[in-house]
Amino acid sequence: MIRRPPRSTQGVSSAASDVYKRQVLEYLIQRGFMSHIIYEPVKQRLQRSELAVPGSNPKMFEKALKSSADYVFLDLEDAVAPDDKVPARKNIIEAINDLDWNGNGKTISVRINSIDTHYMYRDVVEVVEQAGDKLDTILLPKAGTASDVYMLSAMLNQIETSKGLKNRIGIEVLIETTLGMANVMDIAQKGREERLEAMHFGVADYAASCRARTTVIGGLNPDYPGDQWHAGLSQMLVACRAYGIRAIDGPFGDFNDPESYIDAAKRGAALGFEGKWAIHPSQIDLANEVYTPPESEVSHAKQILIALDEAAKEGRGAAQLNGRMIDAASAKMAENIVNTDNAITSKLKG
Repeated sequence: MIRRPPRSTQGVSSAASDVYKRQVLEYLIQRGFMSHIIYEPVKQRLQRSELAVPGSNPKMFEKALKSSADYVFLDLEDAVAPDDKVPARKNIIEAINDLDWNGNGKTISVRINSIDTHYMYRDVVEVVEQAGDKLDTILLPKAGTASDVYMLSAMLNQIETSKGLKNRIGIEVLIETTLGMANVMDIAQKGREERLEAMHFGVADYAASCRARTTVIGGLNPDYPGDQWHAGLSQMLVACRAYGIRAIDGPFGDFNDPESYIDAAKRGAALGFEGKWAIHPSQIDLANEVYTPPESEVSHAKQILIALDEAAKEGRGAAQLNGRMIDAASAKMAENIVNTDNAITSKLKG
């Protein structure tokens, strides 16, 4: 049975849309672009910029709330010293309950401690029991196997049932170890059935796990001919796209070097990533700019969809636009651009 990918049909007749969708599927299958098994996106969220905020510094919460970031995660892991873990947990619970994150256009997440620590289970229990009805996702660091995701999902199932929570909390994972990268396809495939929405490339711990020589988190080593993170980024991206999971690039450590941050963000966007972390407020607008489709690109994408819709009405599977042939493959790329633009527009309208 073919599960058809979602497509916005605004302004397109129902009959023409059905014809067009059949032609898209037939074209892609014939060209070997997909099989009869299609994994639709688990959850669509706007995630161009993701601001990291230490849970031990509540003075930063209000600033994060009013920032232009699409996503905010309140951190209980690396940014919090061991002696501050418990107070930070309390700070985060209060911040989730007292501040209107969704009302200010933010997706709100919490990065808990990894499952190899004794902090993890209390992070999940206390945060979800006391603030789970207002929490969008939990970010699990150092995911190494699909069973890590299953463990967190099982805990969430129990807590949500016990507390009668109507909000289903999503799971995101950090791929930041060689074990996680080796298992990234299995994590994506099995994780999507256990609330998994997104994967993040955790370049700092990944570098340490690889024993890579690097000077700046997320930066390039001049001794390497090219981008030393390309292989890992690409491998994770393929797993995400294969199983309908969002792909997010991680941090760039030197917030005093905006040009290198932009370069890194552009490399991720070129591969197909949806957004990038901001470890400092100055990086938020940089990420938003890189991951926002230009108006000219959006306009061209809409023209492609209109031209192909007109072709579908006439029983043709391809069309011409500005002297170039366009077909179903062009449509998929155009849809991605238009959908992102729609999400951005919706956020700006509040």
